[in-house]
Amino acid sequence: MSSGVEAQLDYSPVSWREYFDQMEDVIVGPADSSDSFRVYKSGTCGPLLVLLHGGGHSALSWAVCTTAISSRVSCRVFAMDLRGHGATQVFQCDDFSTQTMCRDVANVVRACYGETPPPMVLIGHGVGGAIAVHAASSMLLPTIVGLVAIDVVEGNAMEVLHSMQNFLRGRPKSFKSMEHAIEWSVKSGQIQNLESARVSVVGQIKKCEVNKDVLLEPASLVVDVVVEGNEEFYDQPHLNDKENTTPESVYNWRIDLSKAEKYWDGWFRGTSNLFLGCSLPKLLLLAGVDRLDRDLTIGQMQGKFMMQLLPPCGHAVQEDNPDKVADAVTGFLLRHKFAESREDNKSSQLPFTQ
Repeated sequence: MSSGVEAQLDYSPVSWREYFDQMEDVIVGPADSSDSFRVYKSGTCGPLLVLLHGGGHSALSWAVCTTAISSRVSCRVFAMDLRGHGATQVFQCDDFSTQTMCRDVANVVRACYGETPPPMVLIGHGVGGAIAVHAASSMLLPTIVGLVAIDVVEGNAMEVLHSMQNFLRGRPKSFKSMEHAIEWSVKSGQIQNLESARVSVVGQIKKCEVNKDVLLEPASLVVDVVVEGNEEFYDQPHLNDKENTTPESVYNWRIDLSKAEKYWDGWFRGTSNLFLGCSLPKLLLLAGVDRLDRDLTIGQMQGKFMMQLLPPCGHAVQEDNPDKVADAVTGFLLRHKFAESREDNKSSQLPFTQ
């Protein structure tokens, strides 16, 4: 019975157009060394939610969650592919320093909204959460009013980084098709929500033409700081290797962050104190209470930030449970009067009747 249900699952990719209003490639920097950043937008009024994805992912990881948030409150969504990720193309492709990535966010926002953007709430997941914390603390953008960090904790991250290279080497090298990549992401547990996987995996892999007789170099996906998945699925026949197939084209991961190892420490070290020291209203969303480190535990007990646990989820919290994340984010926005409820707007527009 279960095999029949499994056979009916649809692993075909879904377009970003189902979730965002528009897509744009934003050019920043001088003409001789300009960078192009892929951004996705939704909404026309309300606060600007700047969404920063995790390592190895893309802005499309926010697709399903964007629809859920937009259905609850009036807001503008601005999701961008970080450097080296998704469809973004940068001149210095090997610079993943915290300072450079924070500057990228500020430059892209300014290119779209000018020097005084609308009131902004930075929302980041994993590495994107660390970048959001650094950007908010440095006040690179003058109109930031709130900060939301999703499953990013310094202590937990620093512990897991020691085993990250082994984790990366254990990832599949390539896939025969986009459908197989989506299927693997779900069955391995990397993304627990099929709908989200069908739109977000598109931003994680790319089609590559290869010679039939050439053995593919390993390519890796970083799922930030939490390793979860079913290793038994790695041996499924849809994975490409020299023994079982010699395709003319394969799908590889868009980025191999194992080459950025020297920057890993800088992404997370000090983020707990930066988060606690940031004077903005703050929300921390975690997949489990075991993620908390000592500094954040003390800060949470002192009421320095809002926190919510969202089990059962993997590390890709906003993909695994987009509705719960949307509830938490919109509750934060409404509590601090950053946004108005869609229901309130509808009620205010109803004609008066006796």
